Amino acid sequence: MRPGRAHSLRWRLLFAVCLVVLLIWGLTGVLTHNKALHEAEELMDGHLAQRAHLLLALLADNEDRLDGLGERLVGVRPAKDNVYEPPLEFQFGRADGTILLRSGNAPDLPITGMPGYSDILRKKASWRILNMVSPEGRYRIQVAQSIDVRNLAAFEVASQAILPVALILPVLLLLLYLSIRRGLRPLDQLATDVASRGSDNLSPLPNAPVPTEVRPLVAALNRLFFRVGLALENERRFTADAAHELRTPLAALKIQAQVARLSEDAQTRGHALRQIEAGVDRATHLVDQLLRLAKLDPLSSLPSPKRLDLNGIVREVVAGMAADDRAARRIVMILPDAATIEGDPGLLAIAVRNLVDNAMRYTPPGSTITIGVRADADGVSLAVSDDGPGVSPLDLPRLGKRFYRSQDNTTEGNGLGLAIVTRIAELHGARLVCANPPTGGFVARIVGLANGHGRHPDTPSAGVMPAVDDKNASRR
Repeated sequence: MRPGRAHSLRWRLLFAVCLVVLLIWGLTGVLTHNKALHEAEELMDGHLAQRAHLLLALLADNEDRLDGLGERLVGVRPAKDNVYEPPLEFQFGRADGTILLRSGNAPDLPITGMPGYSDILRKKASWRILNMVSPEGRYRIQVAQSIDVRNLAAFEVASQAILPVALILPVLLLLLYLSIRRGLRPLDQLATDVASRGSDNLSPLPNAPVPTEVRPLVAALNRLFFRVGLALENERRFTADAAHELRTPLAALKIQAQVARLSEDAQTRGHALRQIEAGVDRATHLVDQLLRLAKLDPLSSLPSPKRLDLNGIVREVVAGMAADDRAARRIVMILPDAATIEGDPGLLAIAVRNLVDNAMRYTPPGSTITIGVRADADGVSLAVSDDGPGVSPLDLPRLGKRFYRSQDNTTEGNGLGLAIVTRIAELHGARLVCANPPTGGFVARIVGLANGHGRHPDTPSAGVMPAVDDKNASRR
C-alpha cells in the first residue's frame, strides 16, 4: 500500500479482507488440488482394474488365436496428446508364469507376483502395476501404466478442478472492494458533514443513518460539541461580565484623576490620590481573580492530586492571614486529630482563605468565625460559619455564581470569591453548600472531599486564633 493509504480505514480493511481471502483461497486451492490428485489416481486405478478384467476374459476365451488378437490389441491405442487416456501395457500368461502374450512396451517383469497394485522402477521409468489371477486360477495377467503419464493426467484433472476458483477470485476481490466502499459510505458522509460545518455550528450530528458501530463516535462528538458550546457560552458571558465589572473601577479612577488634576486644594488632591490608589488595588484584585478563574476553567480534573492533611492547610491559612483595619474577630478551629484527603494543597488553601475572608467581610467587629472539619459518609467536609446577619433566602440559590452579589450588599467585592470556591470544589469532586443556620449567621460548607483513608476521631481539638485578613482573598 502507498504511504498515503496506510492510515485509510478503507484500504486497511480492504487489505486485511483480501489477505484473508487470498490465504483461504490458497489453502483451499492446495487442499482441492491434493484431493483432486488423489481422486484422479483412484479413478485411474479403477480403470486399470476394469481393463485388466476385460483383457483377462478376452484372452482366456481366445487362447488359440493369441497372435492375431495381440496384433489387434496393440493397434488399438489412444491418441498421444490425450492425457485422459494413458496407454495400457500388459502381459498375459499361465499360472506357472509362462508368458503367452505381451505388449511391446510392457515392463519386463515376472507375472507370478502377488495379486494387487504396486509401484516399480524399471530402466529409469516408474510404473503402476496390477497383477490379477483368473477365477479358476489358470491364467494370470499383469497390466501397467506409466506413473509419469498418470501424474500428468491427474495434474490436468486437479488443475481443471481449481480453475473456476482462480477465475472467480478477481470477481470476488472486486465485489469485496465495492462492498467495503459502500459499507463505509456513512463515514464519508459523516466526515463531509463535519468538514462542511462553520465554526459556529455546534448542533448535534444526526444519529439515525450511521451504522451501530459508529454511533458511539457520533455520541462522543455530540457530547464534545455540547461541551464546546457550553464553554463558548460561558466564555462569552464571562467576558461580558468581566468587561462590565472592570468598567466601574476604571470610570471611578478616571473621575478621581480628574479631581486630582483640577483641584487646587492639597487636602482634596491627597484624598483623590488615595482613592485612585484604592481603586487600583480593587482593579488589581479583580484582575487576579479573573486570571485565577481563567486557569481553573479549562481543567476537567486535578492535574496532580496528592495525599494531604486538610487540618494542616487550615492551620497554615489561618496563621498566614494578617490583621487588617476591619476590627478583630475570633477564629475558632474545630479539627479532628487527622483529616487525610486526596487533593491539591494550593487550590484548597485558596478555597479556605476565600471562605474565611468572606466571613470577615460580612460580620460585624467582635464576631466569631468557626472553621470545622468533619468526616462523614460522603467523605470529608470543610465548613466556615459566622454569627453575622446571614444572607437573604432569595440570594442563597445564586451564591457561587460569577459576579453575583446580593442587592442589599454594601461591602466591597466583585462576586468572584464563592465562584472560585465552587470551581475548586468541583475539581475535587465536591460541592459548595451555603445556608443560614436556624441559630443565625451564615455557613459555607464544602462537602464530598475524597477521603484519603486517614483517621477521623470523634474528639476534636479546638484552637483560637486572632483576627486575620488577606487582601488577595475573595469577596462574597
